[in-house]
Amino acid sequence: MSLVPWAYQTAERTLASALPRRWSHVRGVAAKARTVASAVGEDAPLLEAAAVLHDIGYAPDLARTGFHPLDGAYFLRSIDAPERLVHLVAHHSCAIREARMRGLESELAAFSDEESPLRDALWFCDLTTTPDGEPTTFGERVAEIKHRYGPDNLVTAFITEAECDLGAAITRTNERMASSIEHIRFTTRDPRYRA
Repeated sequence: MSLVPWAYQTAERTLASALPRRWSHVRGVAAKARTVASAVGEDAPLLEAAAVLHDIGYAPDLARTGFHPLDGAYFLRSIDAPERLVHLVAHHSCAIREARMRGLESELAAFSDEESPLRDALWFCDLTTTPDGEPTTFGERVAEIKHRYGPDNLVTAFITEAECDLGAAITRTNERMASSIEHIRFTTRDPRYRA
């Protein structure tokens, strides 16, 4: 079985019945990944797989640390998922900042943050998708997270601290998508892509 179908099967088996709203979110993030594939080129299948698996660590059966990026990475590593996928899940959406707040930075350091267009695109997809899997803006998503968790929650503190880094990744992804569209316009005779 190829990577993307395997990722959907793994995520569905782990999340769909235990956390149906989370399952809706990850399916929405994966759908968004398909729309930004041009920003990552040949890594598009890996982006979609990471998108559908990024929150797998929320599954109650997988909790080891209580920090879902790390728990998801531990699980994926235990089932021999591709290493790049494991690392993307571990570091999705600026996880290092929350790991520091939770005292889990050394555990997260066992996984690499590749700081690549693929990483940025995964952050983009997560932070422009609602908890119900619908498209949203980055600003609306940040506001929703702050409202849902409340002013005194660690997640609110994290998203406030990470907002600039997350916003920069979203900007870079938007620029890469715009650049790829311009490239298509200049290299194709297909009138659908002409301005």
